[in-house]
Amino acid sequence: MNVYLAEFVGTAILILLGNGVVANVNLKKSYGQNGGWMVIATAWGLAVAIAAYSVGRISGAHLNPAVTVALAILGDFPWAKVPGYIAAQVAGGAFGATLVWLTYLAHWGETENQGAKLACFSTSPAVPKKIPAFITEVIGTFMLVFGILAIGKIGAGVPAAEFAPIGKAVPTSLVGVVATWWSPMLVGLLVVSIGLSLGGPTGYAINPARDLGPRIAHQILPIAGKGQSNWGYALIPVVAPLVGGALGAVLFSALFKS
Repeated sequence: MNVYLAEFVGTAILILLGNGVVANVNLKKSYGQNGGWMVIATAWGLAVAIAAYSVGRISGAHLNPAVTVALAILGDFPWAKVPGYIAAQVAGGAFGATLVWLTYLAHWGETENQGAKLACFSTSPAVPKKIPAFITEVIGTFMLVFGILAIGKIGAGVPAAEFAPIGKAVPTSLVGVVATWWSPMLVGLLVVSIGLSLGGPTGYAINPARDLGPRIAHQILPIAGKGQSNWGYALIPVVAPLVGGALGAVLFSALFKS
């Protein structure tokens, strides 16, 4: 499996499990209906970890254009591969959202709330103000990328092919090996923390592919009573995470890069 296919598959897994829990909580007559924010945030963190374990050894499991661009800014990922990674991530996001639609096929028509249906695909601000939403997404993605890089530093000495962005040399201690194994789960816990602490204002997209790919799927798929895809907001969860991720990479580089 090549790296682009791995990013497609990994992002599809991320969205299937991540947006799947939103559908489980939001859609009528689902057994998980009204499960709450804790359920959503926890499942999203697990989705990130499982997706990373699934394809990390192949592509580094970026699964997020903000992460890909941040690594390129740091010089840890070639710019020539950035467009291919991003295209694969967005396409994977759309495919994963399609699988969510199919999984909950019987429930869309049972749910009248169009906003609840859209939330199963893409994000929107709780308070419809774009500048505050932009700021929130920048801060959330800053924390995501800085946290990923910091977690990676714990496992310094692990090959980048294992779970980027963790180091470049072969691990020489049990601590390094354990860090390699647990890094995806730690990143998942980071996503849980961001969701619980910072996710309320916007639904914490913190990933352009996580929002854009599923929004495209929402636009195209014949979802019963779906309503509009809210393209007037769509630019914010694309641009703001790229800005936040770049800032996270710059600060990490200033603090830790030799």
